[in-house]
Amino acid sequence: MTPPPLVLASASPRRVELLRTLVPHFQVLPSDAAELHDAGLGVRPLCEENARLKAAAVAKAHPGSLVIGADTLVWIDGQPLGKPADLTEAVAMLHRLSGREHQVVTGVCLIHGATGRCEGFSDLTRVRFRPLDDAGIDRYLAAVHTLDKAGGYALQQHGDWLVESVTGSRSNVIGLPVEALREALERWGVPMSPPAGCVGAPGG
Repeated sequence: MTPPPLVLASASPRRVELLRTLVPHFQVLPSDAAELHDAGLGVRPLCEENARLKAAAVAKAHPGSLVIGADTLVWIDGQPLGKPADLTEAVAMLHRLSGREHQVVTGVCLIHGATGRCEGFSDLTRVRFRPLDDAGIDRYLAAVHTLDKAGGYALQQHGDWLVESVTGSRSNVIGLPVEALREALERWGVPMSPPAGCVGAPGG
């Protein structure tokens, strides 16, 4: 049976690049779904529900397609860090992450509206930062645009200035856990490109 057309419900260039390592052809249709911000849900349920909301909004208009929604959060002290509103907030985020371990979680949801089939999951990566001083943070923010990145940083852009260690999927920190997503797409019968490694940045 021919698999349905694939749609990514995100305009994130990082997610587009990652999905392209798995499948050569798909459509990009950003979702306009309102995200939840309730930290009381816990990081995995929160990311998974936001991914479902994003995918469902696009699947409603494109029921014949297999829609992928995703949501990534940096999580520390039981609270999410999303994308900084400005450089002042980015500085505060990096100070908060300095010398500590945090979690990056991406929730993913695949929905086929015509059949009602829905599959959701999440992946968690642990990231430990080096101790950072004001000069190091200023140097990083001068070199990297961080306002579109959860937690205010990107692994693939001078990440070695900030990051001491990564435990788990590095692509998950960008915004798509490609290893887990490959397995999910195979369950849906989507033809895969040959496996390829990738390195990345926190998504949104």
